[in-house]
Amino acid sequence: MKISIILASYDSGHYHGGMGRGPDALIAGGLVDALTLSGHDVVVTDIGRVGDEQQREIATGFAVCGAVSGEVRIAIDRGRFPIVLAGNCLTSAGAVAGEDADAIIWADQHGDLNTPETSIFGFLDGMALATVLGLCWKPMASAIPGFRPIDPARCVLVNARDLDPAETELLKTLPVIRTECPDWATACGRLKAPDAKRVHLHLDLDVHDPGALQANRYTTPGGPEPKQLRQAVCGMAGLLPISGITISAYDPAFDAQAEVPPLVGELLSELLATMEKG
Repeated sequence: MKISIILASYDSGHYHGGMGRGPDALIAGGLVDALTLSGHDVVVTDIGRVGDEQQREIATGFAVCGAVSGEVRIAIDRGRFPIVLAGNCLTSAGAVAGEDADAIIWADQHGDLNTPETSIFGFLDGMALATVLGLCWKPMASAIPGFRPIDPARCVLVNARDLDPAETELLKTLPVIRTECPDWATACGRLKAPDAKRVHLHLDLDVHDPGALQANRYTTPGGPEPKQLRQAVCGMAGLLPISGITISAYDPAFDAQAEVPPLVGELLSELLATMEKG
């Protein structure tokens, strides 16, 4: 398979800061080699510095989305499958736009469903999925080339176990499909029923059980172990047309033994092999 890996090395508007160091760390940890050894033709593109010099979180975050949308579109036009390595979850809005995705699987320990009106901490990434679903930041999101919000009924939220009260209340009113990692098949079957044609897969690495794998500072007990996640993702890939992947929120400062990069390589290698089998 021809693959384009797109680096978006930002965390809260800061280039190569915090989780913004994750994309380079995954590459340095052998991700390209792992995929190449699995038989894939891999190219790497870095969006570099975008946004304003003041590194304002909101302005820069959406500028990153715009840049990612363009690179994803180029990759697809060249017959390449896009994999975005991002510091922040909001970046998936750019990947969704570039792919013209009509459904999304969001694997994350958090709901990312806050809005500016409900957010307790004002953390933009905590509003990432809400943005993708068209619930907030509408003028900013509409400026992302190709962006169209995804219908909440075409969203699968996986292993979200750390929810703010407002997110819990919002989920009672939305047709979002919630599931846990071992039971993705049922949820994906519900996505397939309305004939989803382009499904974006968003994997925040803190979806893992932190006792088995810690990807960043945010830890909430529960979640799948790496092998469980690989099995679930591969099972899902056999059911749905995956149009692209975002891997987000890896902070190498919290991975002293560098355990995350090889596990990401294994996950993507197995997932892509499943996709190739059709």
